[in-house]
Amino acid sequence: MADESVSKIHIAIIGGGLAGATLANALIQIPHFDIHVYESAPSFSERGAAIGLDTNAQQALEHILPSGSQELLKRAGAVPLNSVRSVVGSGPNAGQIVMDSSGDDSGVIVHRASLLRELIAPLPSKSLFTNKKLDTIKPSLSTGTIKVKFQDGDTKEFDAVVGADGIFSTVRSYVLQDEADKFAASQAGFWDCRCLVPIEKAKAMLGPELFTFHRQYGWVGDGSFIMHDVLENGTMVQCVISAIEHINHTPTKDRKRMLSRETLTQTLKNWLDGPIANGIIELALDQEELHGYSQWEHKATPTYANGNVCVIGDAAHATTPWQGSGIAMAFEDVMVLQELFKNITSSAEVATAFKVYDMIRRPRCQRIIDSSRGTGMVLCGQDTYAGLDPEKLREALAHRWDFIVGLDLDAHKIDALHKFREIQQGGTS
Repeated sequence: MADESVSKIHIAIIGGGLAGATLANALIQIPHFDIHVYESAPSFSERGAAIGLDTNAQQALEHILPSGSQELLKRAGAVPLNSVRSVVGSGPNAGQIVMDSSGDDSGVIVHRASLLRELIAPLPSKSLFTNKKLDTIKPSLSTGTIKVKFQDGDTKEFDAVVGADGIFSTVRSYVLQDEADKFAASQAGFWDCRCLVPIEKAKAMLGPELFTFHRQYGWVGDGSFIMHDVLENGTMVQCVISAIEHINHTPTKDRKRMLSRETLTQTLKNWLDGPIANGIIELALDQEELHGYSQWEHKATPTYANGNVCVIGDAAHATTPWQGSGIAMAFEDVMVLQELFKNITSSAEVATAFKVYDMIRRPRCQRIIDSSRGTGMVLCGQDTYAGLDPEKLREALAHRWDFIVGLDLDAHKIDALHKFREIQQGGTS
């Protein structure tokens, strides 16, 4: 039963993607929070085919939605990653297995749009707003609230604002103020393209032996990496081509470029005698319009919070996808914020909660960003030690995920809560 003596805390979530929708699900469980989710697009939607949720991502979601996370993933069509196989895709060792991993602690693969659909479904319609593109954020000195103005001229006031508005976040610019340009997202040195095809078409093009099990394959090769995995309850296959960014490619903020047969053939020129490249090229080109996207990241960020405003997910710590941790980092953000918000009783405590969130989350997220970039170099055959040698690749990759999946989530929340109480009681930060 809600405590009637606790005043409502009004919070705006800017961005209705996976991070924003997850935070909304976390906060509607706290009776004294009133949430508004603002999405700039005409509908709540996600670009891209699928994402992997490793054990720490699933566990973080269980902390956020203790009674329904597995059912939510099931409704979204998540497919268990029964095993992951890494194989050399080009060069004299093409076809040789680097390593296999399997076990009860494996992750799942889920379509982005399907996961977002299930996260949006339980949210009250009165809290959801589309076609609301953020214009400015300004603190109100007279009321202590945050004034949020949208490009349609609408203005609202909130006790707190959380930016979940993606890699080129407007909220991030407010948080970082004069340092926003210095710490803006920049190219990580890779690009990728993704396509989604029916499993029967993938079997016909790549060979049925690759689909005996619902296994994720990663192919390590010269300057590039190929991956394919099964999703949507085993009916579809996601195919991914990633590669080192061409030095003469002019970066654009939308990160997007058209891809052609010539582009893909040039990218995989040293793969064409191997077991996977030709089939993947044909599957990719079977799409109506094939685009590649530069991978961008936040190489450094001095803070995730400024007073009663903070950023989460890609707005805080955009990373490359090489260690599959982008959504896990967002879930962990939400888990920590949920724990802190459960323990505040007035808007006056929001700034402290955001300060602690920054202190707890930023070191881990930056470590993952740096590790992911380095993993990409290994998987594209660019590691000076491992190259495309199966044994050396196995050695280089064996423990790169240990610190990511090994996080004790209960201890992470306890650390945040202890720091919050310490600051409240006048301790040093």
